Amino acid sequence: MNRCAVFILMLGMSVFAGLAQAKMTIIDDVLGRKVEVDLPAQRVILGFYAEDYIAIGTESALDNVVGISRDTWEGWRPASWNLYTNYRPSLKEIPDVGEVEAQTFSIEKVISLKPSVILLADWQYQGLGTDVERLESAGIPIVVIDYNAQTLERHVKSTQIIGALTGQEKRAQEIADDYQHTIESTLQRIKTAKLPKPRTYVEFGNKGPSQYSFTYGKNMWGAVINMLGGDNIATPFVEWWGTMNPEQVLASRPDVVFLAGTESGMTGNAIAMGQGVDRKLAEARLAGYKKRTGWEQIPAVKNGRVYGIYQGASRTILDASMVQFMAKSMYPSLFEDINPEQEYLDFYKKYLPVVPTGTFTAQITE
Repeated sequence: MNRCAVFILMLGMSVFAGLAQAKMTIIDDVLGRKVEVDLPAQRVILGFYAEDYIAIGTESALDNVVGISRDTWEGWRPASWNLYTNYRPSLKEIPDVGEVEAQTFSIEKVISLKPSVILLADWQYQGLGTDVERLESAGIPIVVIDYNAQTLERHVKSTQIIGALTGQEKRAQEIADDYQHTIESTLQRIKTAKLPKPRTYVEFGNKGPSQYSFTYGKNMWGAVINMLGGDNIATPFVEWWGTMNPEQVLASRPDVVFLAGTESGMTGNAIAMGQGVDRKLAEARLAGYKKRTGWEQIPAVKNGRVYGIYQGASRTILDASMVQFMAKSMYPSLFEDINPEQEYLDFYKKYLPVVPTGTFTAQITE
């Protein structure tokens, strides 16, 4: 066989091998949509849930990310962004495609990056409206996941989807199984104990004690309260998220209060929680809320059951430990053996390349 024939044969074998590696697969996303995707995905636009993507897909999955909605990471959780970019500066070089909620998401930019798939949160997909059709008309598959709903089913499904996209199905199933075990064992303790439902209130403490911010009905922290068998006092007044009238909060007399905060609370007098937040500062900000007008009369304040929780630890597969923290706060006698904040940090040590330091849960008892 001459050299030309050998070259043609080798070229043909190379093309065939490439075709064999390109595996078109149907993914059922969390909305029940059947999406055909070339797996493992080689050019990914990542809309949200960056830490979940890294934890499940491993750090190497970032090599295939060609665009991100940067504001959902850098803008919403700047301390987390800094932690990761200090470790991996190349993250800053990934093109920014804009943010759906701020109406800066650029369809033209996305198309120009020639992605093989776009991974969006449910709320992003819904927010894009008819722009979804423009992307699909350009031949770009969109896969929808959802950790915002804070349900076991969607958390597990979303984790499995990321595993499929990144070629890390085994790792994804391990994380999903661990999550499911934590949630189910937590719920079983509560079910077995048959304790009274604690009246519970949660508020995003981003505005300081002088102004009530939004609470949650049937999603995010509200969904966790409902899942844990608590009596969420926001349920009659707030469907998804929104503010409650201060008089309604007082009249509802919550037994337990959770105030969620982020690193941005370090300036001003808002709840400060998260990466780099000193525990004494977090506790001092938490104590300030007890001085709200009328709050000295609600059972949660009288009995020292006002808790701080990290807002950045919601809407993620990492939130199993926060579910444990809320369960322990609502039913203290049932979870004396659980250290939720350590569980949170242990997840980072096992699955992520960085480990945050700071304050992620807090309580004021006096």
